[in-house]
Amino acid sequence: MRIAIINWTRRRVGGVEHYLSTVIPELRRLGHEIAFWHEVDVPNEREEIDLPEDASSWCVSNLGAQESLEALKAWQPDIIYSHKVEEPGLEAELIKIAPSVYFAHDYQGMCISGTKTFSFPVTKPCGRRFDRRCLAHYFPHRCGGRSPLTMFKLYRLQAKRLELLRRYSAIVTHTDHMLKELIDHGLPAHQAYRFPYYVGQGNVPDEVTDPSKEMAGVVQSTKRNYKYWNLLFSGRMEFLKGGHIFLEALPGVLAQVKKPLRVTFAGDGRARADWQRKAKRLEDRHENLKIEFIGWASKPRMNEILSDCDLLVVPSLWPEPFGLVGPEAGVRGVPVAAFAVGGIADWLENGTNGFLAPGNPPTADGLATAVLNCLRSPEVHARLSRNAVLLAQRFNIKNHLDALLDVFEKIAPQRSRIPTPLNRVA
Repeated sequence: MRIAIINWTRRRVGGVEHYLSTVIPELRRLGHEIAFWHEVDVPNEREEIDLPEDASSWCVSNLGAQESLEALKAWQPDIIYSHKVEEPGLEAELIKIAPSVYFAHDYQGMCISGTKTFSFPVTKPCGRRFDRRCLAHYFPHRCGGRSPLTMFKLYRLQAKRLELLRRYSAIVTHTDHMLKELIDHGLPAHQAYRFPYYVGQGNVPDEVTDPSKEMAGVVQSTKRNYKYWNLLFSGRMEFLKGGHIFLEALPGVLAQVKKPLRVTFAGDGRARADWQRKAKRLEDRHENLKIEFIGWASKPRMNEILSDCDLLVVPSLWPEPFGLVGPEAGVRGVPVAAFAVGGIADWLENGTNGFLAPGNPPTADGLATAVLNCLRSPEVHARLSRNAVLLAQRFNIKNHLDALLDVFEKIAPQRSRIPTPLNRVA
């Protein structure tokens, strides 16, 4: 099959590009021909997504819109697999070229601001369907900035995106939460698919996965000595990521666990300075609390952190479409405490691989309770760790590609071009 991958950039900027960096070589290994069409080639300091040697690639900023579209059309793709296009006019032209599948990674076309969150009078997820009535909520609930011009500009943009969503042959997404959002916004159920996402499957400690380590149904983990607890926040440091709520929850946790806490904040963003000030005040008041901000960590460095981590805390206040950081930690045997918002409940089973806190609205007390449930005892923590590995294994590349290619087959005009792979995905 000839598959044209569409994205706004070829640079490895975020989660979408990380996903494409993994999926593209696997599709090629299965015998499919790949092309890549993108609008820009920035930011320059980020690495490019690697493409197969025989893959065609076109960039709008280099060739111009018309020439790049004509080049893609001449390549005659069987399927267009689209992720994010900044210019709706270009997206409309791309859909005309071949049957098109869109991956709904986020709330494009389903929210003015794209966050699906009310920020006032309390911060909580928004369950509204996107339509003109959202304009009446924009300022009272502080969905965005204070400019009416910006509000109407964003509304028109998202209205165009919603109209475009309805023109795709199929839309795929990674959680039941996102699937419900799509259907609630008028996408026919037979055109919308929820399928298993892909999470890198790394090596995990033997003591977490070896069944011989089980006693009376409880994993006896030797991973930690439990003299203290290591907690981790990993991600962008922005208000809706909830790091300030995590910090507010720490005194309540510390009072109950009766053990020192070591907390690591990995990442960066506009809220970092404020969070660091709050952390310093907490450290001054609690001698058994140490909080470190390390900035963005490389993959090897993050693996080191996770190998010594007892609990990942995901305090997101907005309804995360998926929350990749959780299953990535699960692969390493790290359970999770998080708010029950968005797609998080698709991979975090309350009491199995971690605990959920109420998310409507999310509170520091609720999060503290979820954290304490995870750290109730070494035996409970060991059971959560083992289950984290088992549940994360569902998100493997084989399950993902089997489901994705099944969607492609349903809408591809020429089934004869779909190869029978000689090498199945491990």
